[in-house]
Amino acid sequence: MTNQTFVQTLDAPWLDLSQFPGTAILPLATPVADGSIHRLRMKVGTVIPFHTHPCDEYVYVLSGEIETGNKNYSAGTFWITPANTRQGKHKAITDVELLTVRLGRMGEFEA
Repeated sequence: MTNQTFVQTLDAPWLDLSQFPGTAILPLATPVADGSIHRLRMKVGTVIPFHTHPCDEYVYVLSGEIETGNKNYSAGTFWITPANTRQGKHKAITDVELLTVRLGRMGEFEA
């Protein structure tokens, strides 16, 4: 029988992402090599530039409002981005929190 793993996140430390000022990440799990399940916070006005991932990515908006692909999305929105698809830019319209599942390495961000 496999043991379950439980992670209490209420008091877990968030890590600032220095490459994107205004962002913080809370890693939850590594589902595959170089992959990530994490929560991401973006302060209002924060921008993550256009980018691609060499893997599929799944994003759920937990709170707030984010602009991506020139459209605004609010809490409850879920999107799927297939591998090697150019996506973004992501801009926090309000403070926003996302839950992301990335099934491989991070990828490349445009300047």
